[in-house]
Amino acid sequence: MLAMRPWLHRLCSKCVVKLLPLLCLSLNCSTFLAATVSPSAGPRVKLSYSFGRTFLGLDKCNACIGTSICKKFFKEEIRFDSWLSSSLKLPPNYLSYYSGNYSDDTISWRPVDLSRLTTKYQHDQADKRICTFLTHTKSCSIERVLWKTERFQKWLKTKRLTPNLVQGLSTPMLRCPSQRLLDRIVRRYAEVADAGSVYMDHFTDRDKLRLLYTLSVNAHPIMLQIFPGAEGWPFPKYLGSCGRLIVTTSTRPLKEFYGSSSDVAADLALQLLAIINSMRNNDLNYLFYFTHVDAGTFGAFNNGHLFIRDASTLGVIDKQEGKQLMDGQQEHKDIFSCLVTDCQSELPSCNSIKDTRSLIMVCEELLPKLLKEKFLPPVQEKIDRALSRCADSFLTDQEVIRAAQALEEILKPLQTCDPRFAYRYPDCKYRDKP
Repeated sequence: MLAMRPWLHRLCSKCVVKLLPLLCLSLNCSTFLAATVSPSAGPRVKLSYSFGRTFLGLDKCNACIGTSICKKFFKEEIRFDSWLSSSLKLPPNYLSYYSGNYSDDTISWRPVDLSRLTTKYQHDQADKRICTFLTHTKSCSIERVLWKTERFQKWLKTKRLTPNLVQGLSTPMLRCPSQRLLDRIVRRYAEVADAGSVYMDHFTDRDKLRLLYTLSVNAHPIMLQIFPGAEGWPFPKYLGSCGRLIVTTSTRPLKEFYGSSSDVAADLALQLLAIINSMRNNDLNYLFYFTHVDAGTFGAFNNGHLFIRDASTLGVIDKQEGKQLMDGQQEHKDIFSCLVTDCQSELPSCNSIKDTRSLIMVCEELLPKLLKEKFLPPVQEKIDRALSRCADSFLTDQEVIRAAQALEEILKPLQTCDPRFAYRYPDCKYRDKP
């Protein structure tokens, strides 16, 4: 594409760096060459890399998450780790998670995670499903056909997001929606200017489609936006999106700590139990519950602080407004109900969700792997007994909670206070004094 425009080569290299991303956006070209430098200190070295709109998913907007952070990519202030290597190639597009670096000045950098709502393959399969289902063709304009659907036409006409507009969507977050939760989504949706209103008057039509698409595929970025870590919620910071990629602060998945020392394991286990407790008991009176947990659900920052790394399987019940079972939900399915390949999986009924559901999952799936064979026999035996009771779904909620509390009492004396736990050091030196 660029070889056909020789006048570009007459531009100074500095102008090319600034103008080429904008030209590629307007010309819809698939790749461009740019000059880049390593964020590490040293002489400027001219290098090149290949970068595509299709990799980001910009070619599918507005059936995407948003464009709030695209300028950072095109100004080279967000870079994949592979851009810092000699090859300067984009990472494989079949991955869901990527490591990267983020800067506000191209001098100081900090690690970030870049992730898709689902895998590239699943996105492509969903796009094909949209075309086949709505146009009976193998390819189509995804945005155009979604625009014409009955559901989105209702979104276009409404001023307020109400439960009937999200009925039938397969994401756990919207299994039991309340008006209070939906109002919070509209007020805090980070891909539009915040008007502080529960009404969508400040949403353009494309904003509505992006929000509906995101809620239909994976509500993870919405969860990070409406329950920000800056307010004490256990989620990484949402930095923005570009196409079908989101950028968040970087965390190491919990599975990387399974082989850690006993004091690190005890600290992470206590943090994990504290997070699960906050999901049941919080000032906003929401009950958060998982439909599934695995070793990648939680992650730790470089200061040792544990967070929910993947909120895609997290549901929300509004205890203030009561559990609202969406009766007849199966009768209201449409193409937005099935934008992911596993959309046929049945979500639990709102009324069947126990307060200790997530606690039981964590005690059964994660804590045994984290705490396995880490301590001397007498202590290990106590831990194993407490975990066994905590993971017993046949016990009452109170019995499960008491087992978790017993586990906490065993683990607390095993915590240490040193700089490795920067999120609570040196405060722990003074707080732990008798």
